[in-house]
Amino acid sequence: MTTANKQNPFEIIKSFYVTEKSRTLQELKNNKSNRSVARCDQPKYVFLVDPRANKHEIKDAVEEIYKEHGVKVTKVNTIRVKPKPCGRRGREGTKSSFKKAIVTLEPKDNLEDL
Repeated sequence: MTTANKQNPFEIIKSFYVTEKSRTLQELKNNKSNRSVARCDQPKYVFLVDPRANKHEIKDAVEEIYKEHGVKVTKVNTIRVKPKPCGRRGREGTKSSFKKAIVTLEPKDNLEDL
């Protein structure tokens, strides 16, 4: 893929998105107690990404950031989270919107040891 304005990979991938659900996705490959879950041998990691980035750019950025470890991305799913209203005691506001990417790696790859 060639783009006219190539971004820095660290501008595309902002940070890990750590929640209870994202930790569950990371631990699916280690869970062998449930037969249906035991088939999930590919690790999945959730990142906060630039809202303008597409799936190809996210894939290239993750592989570029972790290229010394030989990480290979097999699939990228993206989700746009809409802003939510928040506030209390008369102060109205909204939480900001963001885009997150669920990145699936090869079965042998792992980001937890890095």
